[in-house]
Amino acid sequence: MSKHVLIVTTSADQLENGHATGLWLEEFAAPYLQFEKQGYKVTVASIEGGDVPIDANSLEGELPQEVLDTQHLLKDTARLDQVADDTYDAVFLPGGHGTVVDFPNSETLQRVIRDTYEGGNVVAAVCHGPIGLVNVKLSNGEPLVKDKRVTGFTDAEEREMQLDSAVPFLLESAMRERGGKFDNADNWAVNVAVDERLVTGQNPQSSEQVGAEIVKLLG
Repeated sequence: MSKHVLIVTTSADQLENGHATGLWLEEFAAPYLQFEKQGYKVTVASIEGGDVPIDANSLEGELPQEVLDTQHLLKDTARLDQVADDTYDAVFLPGGHGTVVDFPNSETLQRVIRDTYEGGNVVAAVCHGPIGLVNVKLSNGEPLVKDKRVTGFTDAEEREMQLDSAVPFLLESAMRERGGKFDNADNWAVNVAVDERLVTGQNPQSSEQVGAEIVKLLG
């Protein structure tokens, strides 16, 4: 049977200070295209449903046409709570600064991640996507990331972007506070942490490898 992957994106189009943001397109597209190549069934959902806001900065430069072509998948997406009760072989959270607004406080997202992980399946996230993991607690009350090797957008990268004062909290610091064994590489270097069924990537440059690691785990 084909594997079933749930991709959950942000619905937020700006930070609290009004800074325009959304989903970082390539972080969604690079793994999605790998899932498609494998013949996986993919469900795309967002926190609020509907059209997913795309960070305009992620459309700059020369992007492959196949990446640009995935934008149609981000139109009229399912609302997460509409698909939350299904069983998934993997749940993947792409980033973009929009995630810092709506991922950490989504109880539905936390439940889906917990149920997927405790069900023996894969949980993965890249760049700011791992901010959706920081408040997830397992059934025993322990943080999901505790004692696990993880990564995500680093405090140093946030400062270089000059958005460290615009986000509600710094992802790296929050993961460390929850007992995560945070692995940070140089700014913008490819860096992926795999701890059993938990896959995390540091930044946009890591999205391709995150997708590859998910495929490897799914077999």
